[in-house]
Amino acid sequence: MNEPFQYSNESFLHIEKWQKINPSLKAGFTTRKGGISKSPYHSLNFGFHVDDLAADVLENRKILAQKLEIPLKDWVTGEQVHHTEIKVIDDRDRGKGSLTNLDALKGIDGLITNKKGVLCTAFFADCVPLFFYDPVTSYIGIAHAGWKGSVNRMAEKMVARFQALGVNISDLLVTIGPCISMEQYEVDEVVASHIDYKLRGKVLIEKDNNRYLLNLKQLNVEILLQTGILRHNIDVTNYCTYNDKDIFFSHRRDKGRTGRMLGFLGYIDS
Repeated sequence: MNEPFQYSNESFLHIEKWQKINPSLKAGFTTRKGGISKSPYHSLNFGFHVDDLAADVLENRKILAQKLEIPLKDWVTGEQVHHTEIKVIDDRDRGKGSLTNLDALKGIDGLITNKKGVLCTAFFADCVPLFFYDPVTSYIGIAHAGWKGSVNRMAEKMVARFQALGVNISDLLVTIGPCISMEQYEVDEVVASHIDYKLRGKVLIEKDNNRYLLNLKQLNVEILLQTGILRHNIDVTNYCTYNDKDIFFSHRRDKGRTGRMLGFLGYIDS
């Protein structure tokens, strides 16, 4: 499987295919390298909500903003509460959540826009980053989906919102970004019981004592296919946040004391 995410530099990867389609589009996912945060958040932590120094997190964000050529005043982020609420971003939302968590968009895990000069952002350390792009209407979106967001079909709800905005489902491109892999994601029966019975055989491997390995990437692929997204329009990363410890933070691997990567999507305002 070809890897959709390619290195721009040590600090972030980009979705190469999409940026070739539209060079003004910035679409990617950060690594843990190239920032100033101290251990255990070393070094490029973007999360204010972990026990890192706020000044270091802000400096890390400024470093990336300069590289992306989209200033912090134009970043937007949701509160990320592991639900499936989605916000279509307008100019009044610019800067929400960029300098502090206090004004992040409340209760929001999915962002959509077609505005130039706005960077939609979301934070990750094992959960699934879902990236959406329609080259025809220029609508883009990013969603945060852990196991709760995945089983509650955040992917489907994002697709439905794009359709409501006039996007033709056959044009919509989706990329699933770096998250925890199946081999490292063991869950219990409580989690497994929330998965659609029709999909369980495709995304779960049963172990002993009512434990399972869950493939979050494939679960989201299957949900996207059920919504009508064409399979050749779905790209899936090979990266695993748990296994690729030199590149990424991992909440599970690092037992909760770790930083956050940033998924981002936006157009340069030229």
